[in-house]
Amino acid sequence: MSEKNSNSSFKIVAVIAVIAIIAGLFYKFTVGTYNKIVDLDENVSSAWSQVENQYQRRLDLIPNLVNSVKGYAKHEEELFTSIAEARSKAGGIVNIDSSIVDDPQKFAEYQKIQGELSAGLQRLMAVSENYPELKANQNFLALQDELAGTENRIATERKRFNDAAKAYNTCIRKFPESLVAERKGFEKKAYFEAEAAASKAPVVQF
Repeated sequence: MSEKNSNSSFKIVAVIAVIAIIAGLFYKFTVGTYNKIVDLDENVSSAWSQVENQYQRRLDLIPNLVNSVKGYAKHEEELFTSIAEARSKAGGIVNIDSSIVDDPQKFAEYQKIQGELSAGLQRLMAVSENYPELKANQNFLALQDELAGTENRIATERKRFNDAAKAYNTCIRKFPESLVAERKGFEKKAYFEAEAAASKAPVVQF
């Protein structure tokens, strides 16, 4: 083999080796980035399930809480009806899967309905101030205390969800991770927004 042919063969092998190295690095980057995004996506889903659990916990408390108040404030029927309607709405969507976080419109509707329920409970707590005997009822006090704890857990889990969603959203927007995210169809997650005054957690006083 002539020296010229030998050099040509060496160059071909070198080019193939470089291409193989680049391809290997690209594959490693793609797989590693994809797995990273999947992990962050799973964190969002896990955080969402905890938010749902706490909203469900609150949903389960409402019938007993309302019945306790009814025993002392029978003429507050309009309030009881509004809470029942808000609970019915919330009950219709509280167990939806985590795909809602990929749809800003559905997510906003979910938050709105939960906010309406919070506002109703806030009014219920305010009504209890007018009935000293109700405020002294041990069963009501226990339910009130449990509701307060649940509202605190809801706030905590919402923050954890927002933190997980922020980490995910930041990752898929950064270059070069954005290349993999776009190619694989990873979408931005919705956040819980700060609630209006009417939708804040019920104020529980003892």
